[in-house]
Amino acid sequence: MGAIAAAISKRGESIVPQVALMLKELKHRGTDAHGVATPYSVKLAKSIEQIDQMATESLSSNIALGHNLSQIFPNDHPQPILGNGYAFMFEGHVFPSTAFAVETLLRKFTSDIQSNGANIIKEMEGSYVFSIASSDRLIVGRDALGTTPLYYGENEATCAVASERKALWKIGIKNAKSFPPGHLARVNVKGFALQPVKIIRQPSLESVDMESAARSLQTLLIESTRKRVSDVKKVAVAFSGGLDSSVIAALARLCEKEVHLISVGLANQEEIRFAEGAAEALNMPHHVQTYGIEQVKEILPQVLWLIEQPNAVNVSIAIPFYWVAEIVSQLQCPVLLAGQGGDELFGGYQKYLTRYRHGIAFVNEAMYHDIAHSYETNFQRDNQICAYHKVELRLPFVDSEIIQYALSLPINLKIESAEDTLRKIVLRKVAQDLKLPPSIVNRRKKAIQYATGVDKALRKLAKEEGLTLKKYIEKIFQKVYPEVRL
Repeated sequence: MGAIAAAISKRGESIVPQVALMLKELKHRGTDAHGVATPYSVKLAKSIEQIDQMATESLSSNIALGHNLSQIFPNDHPQPILGNGYAFMFEGHVFPSTAFAVETLLRKFTSDIQSNGANIIKEMEGSYVFSIASSDRLIVGRDALGTTPLYYGENEATCAVASERKALWKIGIKNAKSFPPGHLARVNVKGFALQPVKIIRQPSLESVDMESAARSLQTLLIESTRKRVSDVKKVAVAFSGGLDSSVIAALARLCEKEVHLISVGLANQEEIRFAEGAAEALNMPHHVQTYGIEQVKEILPQVLWLIEQPNAVNVSIAIPFYWVAEIVSQLQCPVLLAGQGGDELFGGYQKYLTRYRHGIAFVNEAMYHDIAHSYETNFQRDNQICAYHKVELRLPFVDSEIIQYALSLPINLKIESAEDTLRKIVLRKVAQDLKLPPSIVNRRKKAIQYATGVDKALRKLAKEEGLTLKKYIEKIFQKVYPEVRL
């Protein structure tokens, strides 16, 4: 795990100092090793200060790559690495991830990796981004689901990509945008040329009964979870005691892993007590931490710095997720599993009932749109939080086979009617088949920002300053990022 940065100068000047500057801005994502490469040379260092020196003394090129490493697994090696006339770096994991190393890709595409960047996206299932630097261009790619963040942008002098927006802002690129999943970009002095390679599409709806659908879905979920825990002995689960997190916990235990449940919230929240009861029913180790409103206020600037957007909903989700990742790091657990994707795929959100009243086609369209855009609304935010704590986030619901299967299911297997207060019918059937207790199977969804009490705390803080929640978040954001225009 770590951070990537890559850039090309439109003016033919050395871009290496700018890449080094981006790496310094991303050092929180990796401190174990650092590297900068041109198409024909690579320099590795143990400290970011050494990279800074190399950038001014040892390397010069109008095209360069940079990488910060957080060595969580034995196969995490310093990057970039050199091929024959190009440099290459790969951030993330393929699944199953046992014994995978970046060198695997070089062996697989040895002869012409420059022209086979598209084949990496087509053939490698996982959560990753990569970049290749050749004599006249950068090649950049992102997996089809977008669970590893990547941003891109350009100005009059530079084209660049990086793991977080702040690195692009640091070198004067203000229009940083999320790199579209499943796309490949060829980048030269004229700018970005993006092409879709492997993207989420809405499949045709299948005719299938509940029993068959639940059996198939359970098989896919077990396999997806197994692929994502194949290289670890213990995992943590972001645990609310609700349907999604309980199914994830049960699946991880089926994969014979040591499972630790993590629950957070403000003191005296009813949902904490429910999570404790659910953990006891599952008979798994449960780590609970409660917080006060002052701790919400204290952590808010840090969370805004990490998620890079003054969106009140995202902030109120990111704060409890920050606490969860912090506890996981303290437990020295390398992987956090979470239930992101479950609501989008199986109809968990209340808003789908509104769509249902306008017709089933509108519900299917909304679910497809939401899962296809989850890289922007959820995955990037949560990865950036976890990376700060040196924890790798893995999402069993966010698997290409599960997504295609879930999107193909008829709506009556997800939502019973426009008055369905539970929804997610087929997933509840899977939970029932996994022998989860009825108190979990039939639990109504409550969004994390309300269940943890964070939304209420933020509104109270805003009110104390005479501001709306939106204005309060924007005020703190501008203090964190004064150079970013809202």
